[in-house]
Amino acid sequence: MVHFGALLSALLLASAAAASPIVSPRTHLSFPPVPVTAKGLLCRVPIPIVQQVLCPRAGSANPSVNTPLGAAQGVADANGAVRFAVRYGQAARWQPSSVVTSWQFPNGNANASELPLACPQFNIDDSAMSEDCLSMLIYVPNTVTPGSNAPTLLWIHGGSFTAGSATGPGLDGSSLAAATNSIVAVVQYRLGVLGLVSPNGQTNLAAKDIMTGLSFLQKVLPSFGGSSSKITLAGQSSGANLIRGLLAIPSAQSLFQSAILQSDPMDYGFLSAGAQQTLQNFFIKQLPCSSSDTTCLNKLSIDTILGAQDSLINSAFSLDPSTGAGEPIRLVHDGSLITSPLDGTAPFPHVSKPVLVTNVKNEAGLSIYGSTPPITVSDYEGAVSSAFGTQPGAAILQNVNYAVATLASASGTDVASTQDERPTLERLGTDQIWRCPTWTFARNWVGGGGRAFVGLYVVGASYPGNTDITAFCGENGVVCHQDDIEIVFGTAPSPNAPQAALIAEMQARYKAFLNTGNPNVPGHATWNAATTGDVHALTLGGSGEVAAGGCDPSFFGKIVPYDYQLFGI
Repeated sequence: MVHFGALLSALLLASAAAASPIVSPRTHLSFPPVPVTAKGLLCRVPIPIVQQVLCPRAGSANPSVNTPLGAAQGVADANGAVRFAVRYGQAARWQPSSVVTSWQFPNGNANASELPLACPQFNIDDSAMSEDCLSMLIYVPNTVTPGSNAPTLLWIHGGSFTAGSATGPGLDGSSLAAATNSIVAVVQYRLGVLGLVSPNGQTNLAAKDIMTGLSFLQKVLPSFGGSSSKITLAGQSSGANLIRGLLAIPSAQSLFQSAILQSDPMDYGFLSAGAQQTLQNFFIKQLPCSSSDTTCLNKLSIDTILGAQDSLINSAFSLDPSTGAGEPIRLVHDGSLITSPLDGTAPFPHVSKPVLVTNVKNEAGLSIYGSTPPITVSDYEGAVSSAFGTQPGAAILQNVNYAVATLASASGTDVASTQDERPTLERLGTDQIWRCPTWTFARNWVGGGGRAFVGLYVVGASYPGNTDITAFCGENGVVCHQDDIEIVFGTAPSPNAPQAALIAEMQARYKAFLNTGNPNVPGHATWNAATTGDVHALTLGGSGEVAAGGCDPSFFGKIVPYDYQLFGI
């Protein structure tokens, strides 16, 4: 038996050549292309050089703050915050990073207004990226001054571990900082094989980069009015996955107090040590160097490394199906740094930090509707049956949440061959990969001694590129993957009334969570903490709690296993 997500990942890889009507919910979830129709939209393109030239910040003052690492110069922002761009870490290629010993602008920049270059990745110009990319943008509101003891939110961007940057669309932290009266830092970390697949066997370098960033913040935050002991991690998609990894690292626990995980595809699980070794072996074979030839490895061009990475990503599923196709390069449960899978495949460790975990209503919509023609009833039922096996497949097709609702045709048309089942597949993909494993995680977290708050966005702000998927993500009432980002940051352009109300609510809730570990605030519905029996998922942008549906604990994770259970990760 092959699990549904894994099967559809394979079908997706074949569909480009064979025009298969079936598409996986596990397509690559990096930053989508942005239509360039006006300067305002250009400012949302995640290319630093474009933003530097066309989108200068409103403020021109250059405030200076003395830190233990030297003088920090910033740029005043019209939203009531000062932005500081800084290089926080340094690292040799495929080696752990360390905290810098002096305050430096990123990439040898000459002034505070210049933004950091992105870490090496596909689909951006060489001039917009650099291997020397361990930088962050720190936003300090005018209300926070030395002695304020303010909390800090450290945002970790998404992008399937292969894309994204601190200058990505909607990640200007000034409005969020001002609204929450907190310091907001947006951090970069090494991506792809440079951060997660090392010829020398180093693992989880990207997670170690975040730990370096946290150590840097603990050194400098008091100089800005922040508390070194009140740091909350927050991130979306693979950024949230990174946070889950940090929650499983004993040596990282003293570096932050709480965590916010948005749209983490928890079904994937961490990679196993065996899968990681398989990827590493294949990657080495793509390079013109041996794993022990450090001199040769250090001379490799970024283009050569990214080319080998591309070969690895395209081959990962066939090398080891547990890698899937959504995030084949990801964190590994190595047993030394990451010591727990944080799921039901091993005893859950004792935990104490409060966590806030959320999903959006249509997590799988962007993937499924992005490149998929309509899926017939027979295609859908056949894929489910063959993927899950007889008993789990039958259970899915009989579950009211995922069963085909075949309508009678007055004209005598064969509905089974004409009815589009992408909406059904979208529900199944959203629940299997994102929502249900998130709810399982919350129950496990509570069982381990921690406190968890669970939510589901039913209102969002279409992330740049999502509205290109007009067949679905551009429709009213649809909230696709990434559509929560500009709600949290308050960067949605011209928000309508529901969006504006949700921005105000979520920023108020985040302010409370940063300070107390509890997102409840006067004037808004009570957000009940999860229990081991009921996660009490709050509808964000609507009212009441979200019905469990297929996420009842007796279904996913029991009758239908998650990928991490199936592959024993």
